[in-house]
Amino acid sequence: MIPSFRYDILVYAAFGAVILIGIPAMLNFDGYELNTFARYLTLGMVAMALALSWGTAGILNLGQAATFGLGAYIMAMHLKLKASESLPGGMPDFMSWTNVESLPWFWAPFHSLPFTLVAGLLIPAALAGLMAAFMFRGRITGVFVAIITLAFLVAIQLVFIEEQGYTGGQNGLTGLAQLEVLGWVADPYSLSFYYMIAGCLITAMLLGLMLVKSKAGLILRAIREDAQRVRFFGYDVARYETLVFCLSAAIAGWAGMLYVLVLEFASPTYMSVSFSLAIVIWCAVGGRESVLAAAIGGILVNMLEGRLSDVFVEGWFLMLGILFIVVVLVMPRGLHGLVTSGAKLLKRRSAQPVSAANKSIVTNPVSQSGGH
Repeated sequence: MIPSFRYDILVYAAFGAVILIGIPAMLNFDGYELNTFARYLTLGMVAMALALSWGTAGILNLGQAATFGLGAYIMAMHLKLKASESLPGGMPDFMSWTNVESLPWFWAPFHSLPFTLVAGLLIPAALAGLMAAFMFRGRITGVFVAIITLAFLVAIQLVFIEEQGYTGGQNGLTGLAQLEVLGWVADPYSLSFYYMIAGCLITAMLLGLMLVKSKAGLILRAIREDAQRVRFFGYDVARYETLVFCLSAAIAGWAGMLYVLVLEFASPTYMSVSFSLAIVIWCAVGGRESVLAAAIGGILVNMLEGRLSDVFVEGWFLMLGILFIVVVLVMPRGLHGLVTSGAKLLKRRSAQPVSAANKSIVTNPVSQSGGH
């Protein structure tokens, strides 16, 4: 096994042990605290999804919240239909309030849980694929990609707000049923639910690690450094960019589905510009070059927000902006860059005494042999 990959596996295993064993024990297996930390894990998951496209291929997606919100609404649609089975026509209550006469055709497939789970991954990925075909086949890069993805986010949010009869409008989807899978009920305050969220995060990170360490990951990093040179070697740059962009969107949609299970409602605020920019900040704080570091950044920043928002209220958003500026200026590679630089420095210093001793042996062979 390659040493660097073996090291990554050990670090990921340590992280898994912390969130699977250490955190529940530290929180005394309290239902409310477990639910709160499960929310942090889902937000860490969407941050690591952004790290796949931004850190690996250099694609800054400012509209990451769009695919996250789509996944959230897809899961919420299934749970809303389940909660509305006893209502006239099986229609959600808000449709009756807005004079919708029958269940829209695009809602009907979400009666099926398998369809919902697949759609929560494929629909965000498909929309990302359409954007990718437009952007990357046209060789649009850099800040223009960021602007296009941000505009897409705003357009998606406006659609969900304006189409109140089909999406719940500004109020979103509330009054959801609990998810049931093979007799297991997803109680958001139970230990089993927390383990399910943690397991999904670990699985997503392992998928990301497999991509990063594969040949495709190597090509994506080369594209990040110099896309034109990669084209000269005969690789289809747009295809690789589309691959990582769609995978990032699918994982974000997955995180959105889990987020609805944690909070038990879906809201258009999940697709807001401020939320999407916050995802970028979480990723930058942790370090976009590592999916694990990005996930940790998302978890840590949201933990900090949860502790300080009660004190500073709205002022916390200003603090978040200041934190991002500090990270960009002082730690452009985030916590991951700080840790790796520190590890290299320690390794270099520990190697210096050995090198000095070897040099002494070479330059003073007589003294080392006892003067003979």
